[in-house]
Amino acid sequence: MRIAQIAPLAERCPPLLYGGTERVVSYLTEALVALGHDVTLFASGDSITSAKLIAGSKRALRLDPGVNDPIPHMMVMLDEVARRADEFDVLHFHIDLVHAPLVRPFAQRTLTTLHGRLDLPDLQPFYRHFRELPVVSISDAQRAPLPQANWVGTVHHGLPAHLLPYSPRSGDYLAFIGRISPEKRPDRAIEIAVRCGMPLKIAAKVDKADEAYWRDRIEPMVRAHRNVEFIGEIGEAQKGEFLGGARAMLFPIDWEEPFGLVMIEAMACGTPVIAFGRGSAPEVIDDGVSGFVVNDIDAAVRAVENLHTLDRARVRATFERRFTVERMARDYLDLYRARMPYHPRPVRPQLAAIAARV
Repeated sequence: MRIAQIAPLAERCPPLLYGGTERVVSYLTEALVALGHDVTLFASGDSITSAKLIAGSKRALRLDPGVNDPIPHMMVMLDEVARRADEFDVLHFHIDLVHAPLVRPFAQRTLTTLHGRLDLPDLQPFYRHFRELPVVSISDAQRAPLPQANWVGTVHHGLPAHLLPYSPRSGDYLAFIGRISPEKRPDRAIEIAVRCGMPLKIAAKVDKADEAYWRDRIEPMVRAHRNVEFIGEIGEAQKGEFLGGARAMLFPIDWEEPFGLVMIEAMACGTPVIAFGRGSAPEVIDDGVSGFVVNDIDAAVRAVENLHTLDRARVRATFERRFTVERMARDYLDLYRARMPYHPRPVRPQLAAIAARV
């Protein structure tokens, strides 16, 4: 099958640091190539892939100090996608919605995985207008705000099975990883750790939009508690040790999280997840097996006290059963095949000659 994967340009594929969407696109691309498909990846020029790479920018835009506006770069890449569209059986977009007007003539050969939040009022008229755009959710919960969208499937994220090492034994700290922002609620993570009397290690980036939240809310809490250590943003090579060494990963979200890639990263290490039950968390976490789904800080504290009842080997086994990249690739291939138009088999020359004489 000839497949185009169209990635965001903010990060390379795979990212050097933070970048969930680009990481998933990279894993999926490599799995499809390994399965023997002809894959072309539209992404930043510093991406590393075994597929054919068509660069939409010289490097990841977030790491390029010369880039002030990402839109022109994205438009140039999309023009190239449109020019080459007939070369592919399926075009798989991971860039939200900016491509919708462009692909209208061949929308039936496209899929768009929506990786972000959908509970935004401005999206309502968009998806009413572009009803023909086939979209894929990354959790069933993600669909709730947009029941009118043209949903064709749900595909949970997956990771390469050996990307992160399984750690049968943990250290004696709790972990928080990802991004410092009000919806991720690192303040809750700090409160849980303080009430449990356990060390908390925070490995997270601070976006410009969240600098005030970090400065006014989270940094003072970090300084006030000796058991809290702020590490900062970490890369892929450091995740295994960081997550594998934790007794549990805290995921105390305060929004409708579409998926939460860090949950399955922790599970891959055998580390259980204590997640607040918003968004996808109840879909991803098997409560009492791969972690605990809780609704408040009191319940989260009790969950920490009950971590001894969970088996890290079962946490890892749950990851292998539900969240590998091979499973994700198979799910997407099923959706690709459904998008491919029917092509009748060519008539053999002898039969064509007979038919012509009849």
